[in-house]
Amino acid sequence: MGWFPSFGRFLFFWERRNQNGENRPLITKQDVRKSEGASAASYLGTYESSGSHTSSSLSSHEEPLRSSSRRFRFSPASLGTSGWSDYILKYLLISSNLLFTALGLVTLVLGLWGLINKESFAQEKISGIGTDPMLLFLFLGLVLALLSMTGCIGALRENMCLLRIFSALVLLLVVAQVLAAVALFSMQAQMEDYLRLGMLTAIVRYQDDLDLRFITDEIQTGLQCCGADTYRDWEINVYFNCSAPGVQACGVPPSCCIDPLENGTVWNSQCGVGAQQLDEFSVQSVIFLGGCLGSIARWMEHNGGVIVTVVIVLLGIQILTLFITARLLHRIRWTRAQHQAYLQALQ
Repeated sequence: MGWFPSFGRFLFFWERRNQNGENRPLITKQDVRKSEGASAASYLGTYESSGSHTSSSLSSHEEPLRSSSRRFRFSPASLGTSGWSDYILKYLLISSNLLFTALGLVTLVLGLWGLINKESFAQEKISGIGTDPMLLFLFLGLVLALLSMTGCIGALRENMCLLRIFSALVLLLVVAQVLAAVALFSMQAQMEDYLRLGMLTAIVRYQDDLDLRFITDEIQTGLQCCGADTYRDWEINVYFNCSAPGVQACGVPPSCCIDPLENGTVWNSQCGVGAQQLDEFSVQSVIFLGGCLGSIARWMEHNGGVIVTVVIVLLGIQILTLFITARLLHRIRWTRAQHQAYLQALQ
């Protein structure tokens, strides 16, 4: 009987054995046919059948049973203590997937809104859409919404096909995250080059992409740094290059400034003007000299324990989801098997 031997013996209390060890029902088929259809239809699980259940004839009793077997659901009232735990796990899975579905849809709408608002699909901007941060929001939101919706509907309808698909996708996601963590750990030297390339790309497109500008300013302000390796990396930007005709020539963004707020309240957008023309002794009182790559490395080293803890917790939640889904699949298979056995006993 699998995981529920004692429960299985309770379900088949009408069977007894004779002296030869053969099964002999306590209730004969004639008595079953004379019993009320309502008691037989509500014996195991929750049945969604309509019409009269009080007829004593066999023809009016078997048809609702056959139709109800196709829509069979288990309910905690008929499953005992272990059934209550499975019932709670089922609706915990539904609730969590419903929450992540809403989160995925919000992320999807946010990414789509960002792309449309910035006119990223325009012909002159479509070539740079691959580096748009909103594209990442769009992709993550779509994947999260579809995955969570599959698990939610599968658990709600007790659809074994959807639950198997959900389990397979979550398992692939867990494996991909583990492989990504191993790859990041083994490719630390290459990761520094990738970060440098990403930071330099953000510097080049600083005025052209509002999202990259926001991310760059947050990094430089939060980590108190300027540029990728040094503040002179801003020379590769066409607006901050010393040969540029504008007022920003030979300058840096205000997020590089040590005190970007004028009088402590108003953002001074001109605080970094001409910073590249000054010598390092003079400029160190105006802007941050160190690059952001070193600051990022120091931040990750200082917060390594928190990062590892968050990764382990996220993986643990996904693995727990796999166990809950496997438990639900086992319960559905077991309950349907018992229902079929009960129907065969009535024949």
